[in-house]
Amino acid sequence: MAAMDITFTGDLVLDEPRPDYWLGGIAPRTEAADIAIGHLEVPHTRRGMELQGDVPAPGADPAHLAALVRAGFDVVTLAGNHIADCGAEGIADTRTELAHLQIGCCGADSSLELARRPALLRVTGRRIAVLSYNCVGPESSWARTDAAGCAYVKINTADGKPVSPTAQLQAPDDESLQAMQSDIAAAAADNDFVIVALHKGLVHMPARLAPYERSVAHAAIQAGAHAVVGHHAHLIRGMEFHLGKPIFHGLGNGCVVTRALNQAQDHPARAAWALKRKQLFGFEPDPAYWLAPFHPDAIHAMLGRLCVHPDGRVEAGFVPVHVEAPGRPVIAAGAQAEAVVAYMRRITEQAGLPPLTYTPREDMVVAA
Repeated sequence: MAAMDITFTGDLVLDEPRPDYWLGGIAPRTEAADIAIGHLEVPHTRRGMELQGDVPAPGADPAHLAALVRAGFDVVTLAGNHIADCGAEGIADTRTELAHLQIGCCGADSSLELARRPALLRVTGRRIAVLSYNCVGPESSWARTDAAGCAYVKINTADGKPVSPTAQLQAPDDESLQAMQSDIAAAAADNDFVIVALHKGLVHMPARLAPYERSVAHAAIQAGAHAVVGHHAHLIRGMEFHLGKPIFHGLGNGCVVTRALNQAQDHPARAAWALKRKQLFGFEPDPAYWLAPFHPDAIHAMLGRLCVHPDGRVEAGFVPVHVEAPGRPVIAAGAQAEAVVAYMRRITEQAGLPPLTYTPREDMVVAA
């Protein structure tokens, strides 16, 4: 059995023309991987009714999804806080185009039962399952028995208010957590390697983990996941190992290029959020990053990487990424790569995670 190379990216928002250019800085790594997995943040559609419940993202051009094929992506996860922003039609159009392009997907569909099903691949003689869950809401984006939306793990709020990305999310609901674990156990029984993607965490806040994040990730590993991958915060987070299995608490932005976060726009809710988030989180975006106006630390990103050896041994780590203005990610080298590694060491400690060593080598930074 041959070795298997798996590469992950964080959030993907391909909302601008020339998607091949925006992905081109990280494409050499995703093309080289046996499996490349990204998180598709927004629906790709030209129709649908705008969802109420979170600041809605615009639908991106369905034609932009073909750039993912050219960049070597095999699977995208969909369970996030924006995938339902254009309603059931947006989810259906996204899945239809992904199927046409032969890109696997999971985490959002026309019903909860379908949204909870894994994407399945067969690579290097192994059967791979990928599952995707939204931990941050909004509740209006969740799939129901007879309604489209995303798969989710419900996180109870401190004040009993509905689940949303700005709510005080505290601890996972037991029944919801058990449902996720049941899905993972079933996938592990039928496949050789199970990857769980969690849309989780605190946006625009360096280093900090929300109270529920580690418990949900640990529960996924305990149920049979071989790796857990996190995104949503738009900042990278530290790593840890649980029962010997890697957890990437946050990959940062995979490739996010959009005008929807600019204050100067004609959509009132998006313009108001662009102003409010600066006030809430205390940062001023660099004006040079007008297509990715995030916290200044968001210039650091990473591609998660797993090397699964023939004997079953798994090396986990990351490929450092630097985000160039106005928002293009590129594989980092030299001082920029060193800055990402130093940042990972610092935030791992600041988040109170168990200490890890991050050892740079030519193909990746190995975590142990």
